[in-house]
Amino acid sequence: MRRLIPYLLVVSWMAVIFFASTEAGSPQHTSRILVPLLKWLKPDIAPETLKLAQTIVRKTAHLSEYGILGLLMWLGRKLDTRKFREWNWREIALIIAICALYAATDELHQYFVETRTSSVWDVFIDTTGASIALGMLYSGGKILRIWKKPQIGTA
Repeated sequence: MRRLIPYLLVVSWMAVIFFASTEAGSPQHTSRILVPLLKWLKPDIAPETLKLAQTIVRKTAHLSEYGILGLLMWLGRKLDTRKFREWNWREIALIIAICALYAATDELHQYFVETRTSSVWDVFIDTTGASIALGMLYSGGKILRIWKKPQIGTA
């Protein structure tokens, strides 16, 4: 049981992503917030601009939610192993692969939701989000000299 506790945040965040993949996260629902806000800021905004803004916001959400998932998986792993200063590329590859797999199952789930569509492109965006977040973590750790030394191929 002790080994599962660090991953509770991961599972909780996966539940948030799953909920966002339901009708509640459909473009029809999210536009109820974004469109009035943009029209309030710029009353003469063109419909094409509204559609583009909504697409940008939605795709940025994909990047962000999977970036957070990747970081939470990394954190869970570090809390489990207690090796906070070690950077392990095999571990990172596994985390990115799990994020990609979860993104694929998320898109499969959306295929069965009437108001949603599924897209291989979104799986790519999701996986990119996890990769960028972990890359930023690595870069920040390198700059601050947190990592003992990069571990290639060890688990």
